[in-house]
Amino acid sequence: MFKKILSTLIDTPILTSLFVIDLAILLLHNPPFLFSLFMLSGLAAMCMYYGQRLALFKL
Repeated sequence: MFKKILSTLIDTPILTSLFVIDLAILLLHNPPFLFSLFMLSGLAAMCMYYGQRLALFKL
């Protein structure tokens, strides 16, 4: 499972770097409210994309 996650993150380096930068800015800085709302929606979209792409819990 960890190998699958790591290979997916390596296969999409631009999205991975955007994800890490977005998360770091939201956690470590205090951006304005509208900017943080925009970044949070982008973070949620990237999480949904990675969740759909990984599909770790197929039934």
